[in-house]
Order: sequence, then structure tokens, then C-alpha cells
Amino acid sequence: MNLKEALEKKRFVVTSEIQAPLGEDEPETLIDSLGKVRGRVDGVSVSEVELEGVVGDTIKTCDLLKQNNFNAIYQTTTRDKNRYQLQKDLTSAHETGVENLLVFTEDYRISGDTLQESMFFHVDSGKLASVLDHLKEGQTIEGTELDSKMDFVLGSGVETPWGRQMPKRGMEEMEDMMNVGTGYFLTTPIFDVDQFAKFMKQAGQFKVPVIAEVMILRTAGMGKFLNRHFKSGLVPEWVIQKLMKAPDKTKASIELFSDTVKSLKDVCQGVHIITIGGEDKLGQYLNAAKLR
Repeated sequence: MNLKEALEKKRFVVTSEIQAPLGEDEPETLIDSLGKVRGRVDGVSVSEVELEGVVGDTIKTCDLLKQNNFNAIYQTTTRDKNRYQLQKDLTSAHETGVENLLVFTEDYRISGDTLQESMFFHVDSGKLASVLDHLKEGQTIEGTELDSKMDFVLGSGVETPWGRQMPKRGMEEMEDMMNVGTGYFLTTPIFDVDQFAKFMKQAGQFKVPVIAEVMILRTAGMGKFLNRHFKSGLVPEWVIQKLMKAPDKTKASIELFSDTVKSLKDVCQGVHIITIGGEDKLGQYLNAAKLR
């Protein structure tokens, strides 16, 4: 079952994420590491990565996923792309057979503690809508006819405001993306399900599926790193202490993941799993949480 079918049938969605390999890294190796979960996830997103001037080939990685019977999700940003660049990238993705699009502001992935407290993804909905509307009609933004119409299952990132009242700006941006045609919202990482449930009560008015991002933390050091470089307080101290004190780190990590996912099943419409380089270990986490 692909992502579109899972959303339409209101199945509890399970997706994961990989980064496009950089430099001499072989994308085939990355795809092989996902082999054990083939058929167990509804989609695998590929994020755009640039490090010291080296750019990962996101489209090629999506193509490899498709060739290996994974439902690829092309993940992109809108902040630093004009309409022509967005059109070029989406056309390339479509030509590889990609049917899913996930949009973020680049700040979410790289800026860490420079983000403001409201922290809502500012996706340029007007820019994105302009490009998507033309592609759906089978023409470029310049008016040139295309060989075929392009339509994507659109997902858009949204920040959960840590259990506090959702700011007006956040509500407006969710509404904007709903009007663009988003098929689901994807949150930032969730660790406190009770606080997230408060967000869901507010987001429920949009009647759009919400998929919660869940990170697999294997060590206390990973949690400290996220708090230091991404957002202070993102990983609760009790989570870090559990991993730090546990005699069996793997068992503690799996328990944390499993407990979070089981609680989320009654709160939202799915989970998006961030493995942080542990793609080959994803299967045992899915088993523990009874996901497929």
C-alpha cells in the first residue's frame, strides 16, 4: 500500500526518512540497509543535503527507492528556491515516477537554536501553489504545454508549539497549506505525547491527517546533541537519564520508541521515523511497536 492509499483508507501511516548520500557514498548501500523493512513502511522521504559545497543527489536516490519497490517521497524546501527552480526540481522528481512531495522551510533542518519560539515552518504557500497549479494543468509557469499533468500527494511541515496555545500565525499557515492542497501535516519530533495531544485538539479543526515525527535515540549523547544544536529542551531530561542509566542501551532505546508510538496511535494518524543513521536497525523498532 502506498502513502496515498494509506491516507485515504485512514490507516495508521508509517513513513521513514533518509538523507541523499554525499560525495563518494554509495546510495545503493543505503537502499540495501532498508531491505528488511520493504513493505512495512508507506513511504521513505529523501531530504536535500548540502555539506561544504557537496550536494546529495535527491532525485537519483528517489529513483533508486522506486526501483527497489519503496514509495519515494521527494522532500524539498521553498525558502531559497524561486518558482523556476521549484518547477525544475518537481518536474525531475515526476519524471522518475515520484508521486509524493514533502515541503519544509530550510530553517527547520539546519538552523537549530536560531529558530524563534513560534517555530512554525514558513512554507511560501503562494510560490508553491503557483507552481503546483500550473503542473496540475499540464503546463509550465511560462505557459508551455507539458507532455503530461503532474499531481503530487503533498505533505507540509508544521511545528507543534510544545503544549502551549498555538500561535495565530501557526494557525494561519496551516490553513494556507490546507488551501494549497496538503494531504497531511508532518510535525517536528515528538517526545511528550500529552503536550502533543493538546496541539492535536487545536489542529483537529482542519480535518487534515497529522503524522508525528518520532526520532530513534540510541544514546543519551544523541539527546544532548539535539538539545544543544537543535532546540533546547526538545529531548526531555527524563529520556536522557533513562538512556544514560540503562545497563542495556538498545533495550532502553527500543522501549522509549515503542512506548511513544503506542501512545501516538490514539492521538494522530501516523508516525514518521527518523533513524539518525540507523536504517539497518529500523526493523527491530517496528517489531517492538507492532508496526506492520
